[in-house]
Amino acid sequence: MTLFLGLLFGAVGTVYLALAKKEGNGLFLVCGLALIIYPYFVDGVLLTIAIGIAISLIPIGRAKGWF
Repeated sequence: MTLFLGLLFGAVGTVYLALAKKEGNGLFLVCGLALIIYPYFVDGVLLTIAIGIAISLIPIGRAKGWF
């Protein structure tokens, strides 16, 4: 299960990297790299899901003005 989640969040990270290149936004770059790298260091399904969702929501929340 953690392998599948790593692939899923890695795919989201790859999309964020493409957006970073297209828009020149450093936040997408940092979040994209974090989404690709963090599954290698985290054990546990719930922790993987929680961290992945949190990192994925950072650029969205920033764009919507949540923080």
